[in-house]
Amino acid sequence: MTGGGRAPRPSARARRSAARLAAVQALYQIMMRGGDADADAVIGEFVAHRFGADLDGDRFVEPERSLFTAIVRGASTGADALDTAIAGALAGGWTLQRMEPLLHAILRAGAWELAEHRELPVAIVIDEYLELAHAFFAGGEPAMVNAVLDRLAQRRGVDPAVAADG
Repeated sequence: MTGGGRAPRPSARARRSAARLAAVQALYQIMMRGGDADADAVIGEFVAHRFGADLDGDRFVEPERSLFTAIVRGASTGADALDTAIAGALAGGWTLQRMEPLLHAILRAGAWELAEHRELPVAIVIDEYLELAHAFFAGGEPAMVNAVLDRLAQRRGVDPAVAADG
């Protein structure tokens, strides 16, 4: 923008999408540290060093901090229960033990949001994590993410096809 004007503020949707991406990255970092990393320490690292950062002159969308923090804390503290639910929704030879940590982090974050953010339309939650899977994987992983999150949504008593209206 010329004339000293400011760039427009990113939409709330863009900030939530950025929060989900950052949360998946933070969960991946925790997993790569053997799951022993303190979620609050990782949250602090992200807020201090990644949020609002520039990379090669491009400024990234500032994530919605409250959503980012909720996903990372919730998915970290509830990891065992989430993993049990995810494992029960896997099909076609997929297992958590053989799954790439990034894919596992995507599923954990999505499963947590489906369980805890019941006010959100299920279709939006599934779509957000499906987009993340497509950003990182080119094989069958996005379809698997879609199927697992769909099964988890159905188990909580919501039909994803109907819940899109909400």
